[in-house]
Amino acid sequence: PTWFSDGPIIYKSYLKTEYSDENIEFWMACEKYKKIASQRKRTAMAQKLFKEYIQPQAPREINIDSPARESIISNIQEPTQSCFDEAQKIVYLHMERDSYPRFLGSEIYQNFIHNLSNRRDPLVAIKDGE
Repeated sequence: PTWFSDGPIIYKSYLKTEYSDENIEFWMACEKYKKIASQRKRTAMAQKLFKEYIQPQAPREINIDSPARESIISNIQEPTQSCFDEAQKIVYLHMERDSYPRFLGSEIYQNFIHNLSNRRDPLVAIKDGE
């Protein structure tokens, strides 16, 4: 395992224990959304994000303030690549300030780091003459 390939998966697993994995899912979906070039595909994806994460009582509703929510609602019919940026930023700050520091102290993270540190890189072992 490596941090770059497994870290986000392990963090998401931790968020599930806190019942807040919608935050990382929304953030990652926004990253994909911003790369959509086609207006038609962007509109379809925006509607999906809105229904899943933004609208009141959405199945995976994220915790964002009213101005951010209202901005998305007013722009959802003709969404731009940046229409979810403010909501994505808010969700990122929630993770950065709240769940990520708890994750770093969690047993899930400690076990992951322990497993990483016990694994020897085979190239280093060869170079060291083992």
